[in-house]
Amino acid sequence: MLDSKIPSGKLDDKWVDYKGHCKLVNPANKRKMEIIIVGTGLAGASAAAAMGELGYKVKAFCFQDSPRRAHSIAAQGGINAAKNYQNDGDSVFRLFYDTIKGGDYRAREANVHRLAEVSANIIDQCVAQGVPFAREYGGLLSNRSFGGTQVQRTFYAAGQTGQQLLIGAYQALERQVALGNVTMHTRHEMLDIVKIDGKASGIIARNLITGELEKHFGHAVLICSGGYGNVYYLSTNAMGSNVTAAWKAHKQGAYFANPCFTQIHPTCIPVSGDHQSKLTLMSESLRNDGRIWVPKNLGETRKSIDIPEEERDYFLERRYPAFGNLVPRDVASRAAKERCDANYGVGTSKQAVYLDFAAAIQRYGKIEVSKQGLTNVSADEITAMGKEVVKEKYGNLFDMYAKITGENPYEVPMRIYPAVHYTMGGLWVDYELQTTVPGLYALGEANFSDHGANRLGASALMQGLADGYFVAPYTVGNNLADEIYNAAIPTTHPAFEEAAKKVADRIASLKNINGKQSVESFHKRLGKIIWDKCGMARNKEGLTQAIKEVQALKKEFWSDVRIPGDINEYNPELDKANRVADFIELGELMCIDALTREESCGGHFREEYQTPEGEALRDDENFMFVSAWENKGDHDWTLHKEELKYEMIKPSQRNYK
Repeated sequence: MLDSKIPSGKLDDKWVDYKGHCKLVNPANKRKMEIIIVGTGLAGASAAAAMGELGYKVKAFCFQDSPRRAHSIAAQGGINAAKNYQNDGDSVFRLFYDTIKGGDYRAREANVHRLAEVSANIIDQCVAQGVPFAREYGGLLSNRSFGGTQVQRTFYAAGQTGQQLLIGAYQALERQVALGNVTMHTRHEMLDIVKIDGKASGIIARNLITGELEKHFGHAVLICSGGYGNVYYLSTNAMGSNVTAAWKAHKQGAYFANPCFTQIHPTCIPVSGDHQSKLTLMSESLRNDGRIWVPKNLGETRKSIDIPEEERDYFLERRYPAFGNLVPRDVASRAAKERCDANYGVGTSKQAVYLDFAAAIQRYGKIEVSKQGLTNVSADEITAMGKEVVKEKYGNLFDMYAKITGENPYEVPMRIYPAVHYTMGGLWVDYELQTTVPGLYALGEANFSDHGANRLGASALMQGLADGYFVAPYTVGNNLADEIYNAAIPTTHPAFEEAAKKVADRIASLKNINGKQSVESFHKRLGKIIWDKCGMARNKEGLTQAIKEVQALKKEFWSDVRIPGDINEYNPELDKANRVADFIELGELMCIDALTREESCGGHFREEYQTPEGEALRDDENFMFVSAWENKGDHDWTLHKEELKYEMIKPSQRNYK
């Protein structure tokens, strides 16, 4: 039975009591303890900075040439926190409730409440670091709304919030590097966990420049390597984002939780052809002011600006009047897909809907006229002033859209369509963020713990920084207090030698296949299988087919992949082959998980299980649990269940109408 180690007591008091009673490591002993951190995005960089500040000996690894290249830098819209600066009714409880409800009641209450509690500390921390959050004219921090909420709790830095937060965490990390508390290993990829007596005791990492395998010891190993959205091939993730670190942990005994819970973001630039290798996000913040619509008439051929207001279907506002365009991502994505599937889509592909800012431009223009006390202002002047306000709020996003599509979103509506963006599933962790392997932890998007079946917008940055700055320093320290008697284990230990040999043998096996097909072609084919049959909509027949197709693809990959170059050199094709091999195995597990979860919830939409209105239909009686999968071998997994118990919130059918 899975032990989630949730502290006893009232939900409001659990985290405070835990911090007050957890074991501590004194400063002299911290200097003897070695911690390995894999990944240096927001979760990894903040954890490395916090642990280094506490005095631990930290070794941080990233496959990029700098921690500043982490995919966290691409986050656009903002970060949530229960500050209630707008005095609009927000609170820790409301953030907690919105997150649980947004996740369709498939997240662990205690972890989510802790996240809501520490959210306010994150903003204070980042402001102290100098993160340039947007401010009102008087200097107060500004907020905006995101999906699934009716309050304004999202802090932002234009459309580049992730970049600014990562720079803040990066400078905290680099301070510890300069002090000698953190050793940074860039251009290194973790390829296996080393276990000694059942406990994680280090990693095998490959130097991506020389190809050399390195052995590193750690009293604790923290996986902070992000999500696995690139299993779909086309996603908004960085091209290098991968599942390898988490998957190696899984193969070494760490359970993988809810792999089928993946997020499709509703506002992305549509696919334009087979030549594409990634997709581009248009921030959810645009739904604050943009209105989403399609033509009411089938076969509409007129330009968007020529279609009169009465012939436009603002379908989110029509279907969900209480939340309008700010419904959660899974709801908005399915609604857009439904319109396109019914042949109301726009653009040449007809796989897009409009995101229109004309009304917002006019509204802001009139506000500016009023603010400045102007009279006899022409319509063109009002429009010009409105565009300036919109530019100040979303300028970099509009510029990005214009560069990619060649269209001016100030003049014509954006065309958007849902795309893979985030993964709620990940390594199973307990309340202390420890996996089922003692000494092995997972932080941020690499774990499953906080978002259930659907993440609310602006909560990924919140979770990454919460885990790194405010949770792991306590929970990892609590367990390291029992390790102070254990000296560092030399990397000449047989377990390190055996692990290094296993990694080397796998790399050699890959390289020696000498087939005819490129790694990219296999990744593309995998992505199509998973997108078509385990994407926005799934069904029993498609998932059963997908499992067989992925198994056949794996067999073909290991017999016919071609990897140019040599092993002991800079070889990005070899790196990619390692990652795609892991993606193929993950893809099979995703489909198995989706097949066994015979309900619809959040981003997991089984077509057989929906309400008459086409909404997700949960089965709380039979599926109120976390699916935690244990790897038993090739194509072989065992399901373990963590029952979800709700003490403070009563699960109900989500209603955003």
